[in-house]
Amino acid sequence: MDASISSLTLETKSIPTDIAGFHSRVMGLETRVETLETHISTIQDRDQDLSYLQSKVTDLEDRSRRDNIRLLGIPEIEEGTDVQTFLSSTIPKLTSLAFEPPLEFQRTHRVGPKRQDGALRPRTIITCLLRHSQTRQILQVARAHGPFRMDKLEVRITDDYS
Repeated sequence: MDASISSLTLETKSIPTDIAGFHSRVMGLETRVETLETHISTIQDRDQDLSYLQSKVTDLEDRSRRDNIRLLGIPEIEEGTDVQTFLSSTIPKLTSLAFEPPLEFQRTHRVGPKRQDGALRPRTIITCLLRHSQTRQILQVARAHGPFRMDKLEVRITDDYS
């Protein structure tokens, strides 16, 4: 019985050492959890900032595109080498609008590289008109009219928003 009591005494004496070890480990874990909570809070704040900035970028991009018009369905060969001259005569014909002063463009281009695969669907034309009022007139008629016809082809005129 003395042997079991001495064994029990030895085990009892080691309990404070074990508790101190556990206490030290728990304190270390608490410190790590606090650090992680701080990092999570920082990440959540940055995520909110990122969402806000993404919405601002989208808004600014849309504002910069508000004078742009997309023309879909115009075959690649129609405009030749001068897209602006082609559009300055084609848009009034399609929309039946008389523009005074005549249409003036800041820039005009087709989207993407020229297709080499003989694809049937032509690239979209994007143009930016000099006068916002003319852009609004064209888009208003396009919304009311729907798709236009040009040489048996369907041509659509839409806003250029992201």
